Amino acid sequence: MNFPKQKISKALLILALVLAVLFSGLYFFRDSLLKQAIAKVTRKMNVDYNSTFSVKSASFDGLSTIKLTDVILVPKNADTLFHIHKIETSISLSSLLIGDVQVGTLKINNGYVQFVKKGKIRNFDAFLKRDKSESDTNEKRKYATFAYRIISKLLNLVPTDMNLENLNFRIDDNGKKASISISKLVLDNKQLETNLHVQSKNFDQRWNIKGFADPRNKKADIRFFNLDTGAIRVPYLDERYNLKASFDSIRLNVENIDKDGNELHIDGFTSITNLKINHLKIASKDVVIKNARFDYRFLLGDDFISIDSTSSMQLNKIKVKPYVSYNTESDTVYTLKVTIPKMKAQDFIVSLPDGLFTHFQGMEATGNFDYKLDFKFNKNKPNTLVFDSKMNKEDLRITKYGEANLNKLNGEFVYRAIIQNVQQRPILVGNANPNYTPLDQISPYLRKSVLTTEDPSFFSHRGFINEAFKQSILKNIRTKKFSRGASTISMQLIKNVFLTREKTLSRKLEEILLVYILENNRIASKERMLEVYFNIIEWGPNVYGIGEASHFYFQKSPSALNVDECLFLATIIPKPRKFMYQFNDEGNLRDYAVKNQKFLKNLMFRRGLLIPEDTLGQLPVYISGNARSLIKIKAPDSTAVPVDSLAMDNEFDL
Repeated sequence: MNFPKQKISKALLILALVLAVLFSGLYFFRDSLLKQAIAKVTRKMNVDYNSTFSVKSASFDGLSTIKLTDVILVPKNADTLFHIHKIETSISLSSLLIGDVQVGTLKINNGYVQFVKKGKIRNFDAFLKRDKSESDTNEKRKYATFAYRIISKLLNLVPTDMNLENLNFRIDDNGKKASISISKLVLDNKQLETNLHVQSKNFDQRWNIKGFADPRNKKADIRFFNLDTGAIRVPYLDERYNLKASFDSIRLNVENIDKDGNELHIDGFTSITNLKINHLKIASKDVVIKNARFDYRFLLGDDFISIDSTSSMQLNKIKVKPYVSYNTESDTVYTLKVTIPKMKAQDFIVSLPDGLFTHFQGMEATGNFDYKLDFKFNKNKPNTLVFDSKMNKEDLRITKYGEANLNKLNGEFVYRAIIQNVQQRPILVGNANPNYTPLDQISPYLRKSVLTTEDPSFFSHRGFINEAFKQSILKNIRTKKFSRGASTISMQLIKNVFLTREKTLSRKLEEILLVYILENNRIASKERMLEVYFNIIEWGPNVYGIGEASHFYFQKSPSALNVDECLFLATIIPKPRKFMYQFNDEGNLRDYAVKNQKFLKNLMFRRGLLIPEDTLGQLPVYISGNARSLIKIKAPDSTAVPVDSLAMDNEFDL
């Protein structure tokens, strides 16, 4: 169907007139509309967030540019959240007509934003509350839709062109302070550059940030550098968490943010050079990672959040393929999968972070290996926990040891325990020590008792017990703390002979790797490992080795110990310095200690480690050695009050 040209022209004219009237209305009433918008924001801040929002003056300059002065937000009974002296911004009217606010340009002159905590009161708490519309519904949040909406709104508020001058960001956490001052920040034609002045109690630095930023297309590639000498130090963390962190440079890249159906994809990478971390819980010295990179793909669906398996991490020469998932489709399920593809063992050793694996420095190896970890935890079905750790070796062999020379276990050496960073007296592990006791001269009852309490499958495992790890993880999850370990005798031996007792991530990681090397390269026999274990562990205050212990408690040699004496010695290993609290003021074992030993004895009966004839004619445990002087025994005519508090648990954990 053909329309006359006159009718088309007339329709276009009418449309032009309507648009002209519309834009004229917007133009003449724009200041009134602006005031109404500010009044609406003011009411919302007051009603929903218990805060006072004010603007000294607000006006349009042209059709889309807005000028504001003295914009202030103050939560009730708290410090000012922000105070900006001058703001000039432009918005897209076409986007505004369809309800989508997009900031075009932004200029800010002089102002500050601060986050303050005094006692338990924080000046931003009101803005952390969940939206009423969300809290009033029982519907499960759709992560992809929610995240995409929030990201889109935030990026729309990021201007395409920006100029910030004299803007200060502050943190005051009960006197722990840090500030970042922006003298000038420019975003022009998608190119970002700024210099920052970073100050804290412990340092004062100038940073440079430059790169590419395209908020409308959801892309960015930004780098951080230090303008001064030395590495970039991270403020606030040192005062707040005693965590010292620094790096030479960091790069943040966002390649793509896109929603495809019910899935949100976020792709990009981040890299860092010479990252240095120092914290008492991590290691006793600086941990240095020379080069690290994380190529990520985050996925968000209606009922899951994950780091996709196509992501990869690189730590020096070590490549890792991670998969992390949080899924709420039917149950709440946490999944972790880690894969290290086949690599040279020597490349792995030289890539370990400095300071985190000090005992591996100087170690050399040949051959290859690959590794896989599979972990899954269902919050509603905890007993279905999956923990599977596998390493495949290919001609793997240690050719040179580092600081921890595991061959030391096969010969004579001096052992010195370290308690609270203090070295104890030297103990010679060898026949020249009169208290040293070969394994075949230790009562078989003691060997069986200790293996039952400490490591029943010692002679069959390779250093680790997956089921023990699973039970340890379950207990730690239930108690929400590290209340139980999964330590085998192999792990205890490595910890005592080669490592310190410091509770750090470094020490635990070194322990795991050294145990694996010890057990899987057959460096020492199981019998030799057990013999050394019996001769070095602490059995009481300043009592080391079973030779000293048997005389300290019973004035006997280790071969002469009876069943009940062995059961007693096995149950005090977890807390040997508190053995005396198992006895009452008459010098007899307390009821709970008797029950513990009875439980252990019955367990050994069920496992065939004891027979009834082994316990015939046994008398109650009697401490006759020097240990008796540490037990608070009431004299016959004494009126002293018995000990009514125990310094150790009433149960031991098998």
